[in-house]
Amino acid sequence: MYRTNTCGELNISNVGQTVTLAGWVQRSRDLGGMTFIDLRDRYGITQLAFNMETNADLCQQARRLGREFVVQASGKVIERSSKNSKIPTGEIEIEVTELVVLNAAKTPPFTIEDLSDGGDDLRMKYRYLDLRRNPVRRNLELRHRMAMLVRNYLSNLDFLEIETPMLIKSTPEGARDFVVPSRMNPGEFYALPQSPQQYKQLLMVAGMDRYFQIVRCFRDEDLRADRQPEFTQIDCEMSFVEQEDVLQTFEGLAKHLFKEVKNLDFEQFPRITWHEAMRRFGSDKPDVRFGMEFVELNDVAKGHGFGLFDNAELVVGICAPGCAEYTRKQLDALTDFVKRPQVGAGGLVYVKCNADGSFKSSVDKFFSQDDLKAIAAKMEAKAGDLLLILCGPAMKTRVQLCALRLEMAQQLGLRDPNKFAPLWVVDFPLLEWDDETQRYYAMHHPFTAPKPEDEALLDQPDRWGDIRANAYDIVINGVEVGGGSIRIHDRTLQNKMFHTLGFSDEQAAAQFGFLMDAFTYGAPPHAGLAFGFDRLCSLFGGADSIRDFIAFPKNNSGRDVMSGSPSPIADAQLEELCISVKKNS
Repeated sequence: MYRTNTCGELNISNVGQTVTLAGWVQRSRDLGGMTFIDLRDRYGITQLAFNMETNADLCQQARRLGREFVVQASGKVIERSSKNSKIPTGEIEIEVTELVVLNAAKTPPFTIEDLSDGGDDLRMKYRYLDLRRNPVRRNLELRHRMAMLVRNYLSNLDFLEIETPMLIKSTPEGARDFVVPSRMNPGEFYALPQSPQQYKQLLMVAGMDRYFQIVRCFRDEDLRADRQPEFTQIDCEMSFVEQEDVLQTFEGLAKHLFKEVKNLDFEQFPRITWHEAMRRFGSDKPDVRFGMEFVELNDVAKGHGFGLFDNAELVVGICAPGCAEYTRKQLDALTDFVKRPQVGAGGLVYVKCNADGSFKSSVDKFFSQDDLKAIAAKMEAKAGDLLLILCGPAMKTRVQLCALRLEMAQQLGLRDPNKFAPLWVVDFPLLEWDDETQRYYAMHHPFTAPKPEDEALLDQPDRWGDIRANAYDIVINGVEVGGGSIRIHDRTLQNKMFHTLGFSDEQAAAQFGFLMDAFTYGAPPHAGLAFGFDRLCSLFGGADSIRDFIAFPKNNSGRDVMSGSPSPIADAQLEELCISVKKNS
């Protein structure tokens, strides 16, 4: 056999045993009379000892080993004279009697250490080497553990794990599809699923009752730290349930993960409506680990001759605790931050609440000390606090202030990755207006049911913006980790929804006819939710990017720099697929 033990399991109780290990050379140390090799595998590191006096040939062989050589070593477990308390095997070493080089290795382009000297691009190019590093390996072990916890938890609640197709029909609503040409059907294309939405609803029609799947999904969209062109969902659907049933079930799953992975217990997750989240935090995925909630100031900020405030739909601010000592340079940096195109504010008004009870602001010309005191009182500010105020169109200004709130929290160290604040956001708008196309779109997807009390508003086009969806998101630390809704299971209501979204009967039939036909054969009331599994893993792992928890991720351009994909394909393949590609001359 190649090994009797792994490199992470031997300890003082194994002294005297003869063992065989196999792994990679982490590092070597030549001390003249002795040579030491750190041998690494997935499970840990064990020190190998070679004595020049007792076996000079073997010691010379060890000295020729390079980093990342794959070797097999046999020998006796002995107690180390110089112990290493930092590793589980640090009390012992192997007195090697036989050494076999299983494979030589080139010197790697970066060090295989916890703190590597390789940049992101280099490590992505040699991802198979990066995966040997402990932090990356631990991320994948966490991902595996969480997947098993999810499977066991849902299985114990009678959910069935059922696979749905990877090659499906393209639907132009929502994000862009990745499309796949069909060789056997020239000129026709499959799409890779953005989610198994329609199939899981069909499983409910089929009577499966409770379904889940840890499933790969695909979206051809611009990438960020929490997005990849292919990603993984914990996709779930349930029959004969109402919203409360769904929330209790998947809050239970989240609590189970928190307990098993982080040893944290939670009471019932708070719930806020979408409108409340936007009013208090300017975001439908608010980070509630810290305060700095929005305070609307129209009643105390308007009417003082400051035109920007007087003419604004909304004047709103946050109180940054203990920041009154910010310098002019720091305040200018905050102003530059909100003026960035990504934020889009025209400027920033500040008020310092000085320790002596006086106030200093960027609008002293328009506001007296009493006026500023009234603003500070409205914001419940204390001496030493800094008030930051924006104004403009209501929704746009709230979103801008949200960006500033998160920036201040980052500067103040309030976004602790080891602190968790989960909540539910409910009662989203069913529809959202798009100025460019001058029409309404489904905020989630066209199968989301309106709140029963708002269904009648579908017949009143001037009230479409007031319709609430029977939808819900689970948010942790400002990250939407899951979302879902009660589904429409009635064909008449579904047709009405399609018409609201501008589909003709023909278009609806062409895209969703098989689902609509299924509804005529008895569709139960059903609902579902999908967790972003990559996001969930990154949150539990304390990382900002989901790339760290995916074995072979893409870069920010959607490219796999290791394999070189996407890449051109041969003209013969294109011809076989009946695809014509215009080439640059």
